[in-house]
Amino acid sequence: MSDSNPWLIETYLAIRDDWERVLSHMVQHQRLHSRDYYYKVRGMKCRNRYTRAAQFLYLNRTCWNGLFRVNLKGEFNVPIGTKTKVIMQDDFSSISSALLGMKIVSSDFEPIIDSAAADDFLFVDPPYTVNHNLNGFIKYNEKIFSWEDQERLRDCLLRAKNRGVAILMTNADHESIKSLYGKGFTLSYVDRASVISGNSKFRGNTTELLIR
Repeated sequence: MSDSNPWLIETYLAIRDDWERVLSHMVQHQRLHSRDYYYKVRGMKCRNRYTRAAQFLYLNRTCWNGLFRVNLKGEFNVPIGTKTKVIMQDDFSSISSALLGMKIVSSDFEPIIDSAAADDFLFVDPPYTVNHNLNGFIKYNEKIFSWEDQERLRDCLLRAKNRGVAILMTNADHESIKSLYGKGFTLSYVDRASVISGNSKFRGNTTELLIR
């Protein structure tokens, strides 16, 4: 399992290795949550992976619309949101068990996909960027996953396909993406709710592509 976001990957590792320690910090965040506390935690430099994992989850659950965004210094900079529930129906014990023995890394996608062999299965979920900026956070996504990255991903998946790797990917339902995957892949559609955009006209039910 791989993602380019080191905060996310470290959180998986922390839950895998000592989920009770992560949960204990989450309980404290729930008890102390307030506007002032949120910004205090947002500015903290936590000392170990367990406090950082709890910080990541706390901020993600109480920030504006659950958005993950960092500034040029790599600092989380999303303002506080309206939700106040920090502890949810988290089955960290089962998650920890599921992650045991799994290789979990923070990496660019290319070396991970290139390591897949015949009869492996890849699920790929890139940030949604398209050749024309027309919805939600595509402008933001372009900074972290450019159109050139989309083309590089397509080429990488074609190589994997030719090695006999099975592939399922989600991506934006947009003509530029459909054109990018028009040869060598099967396209279908699924409905989903779009709730993150800062502009209300981009929220609501929408469709996304399933690429096989």
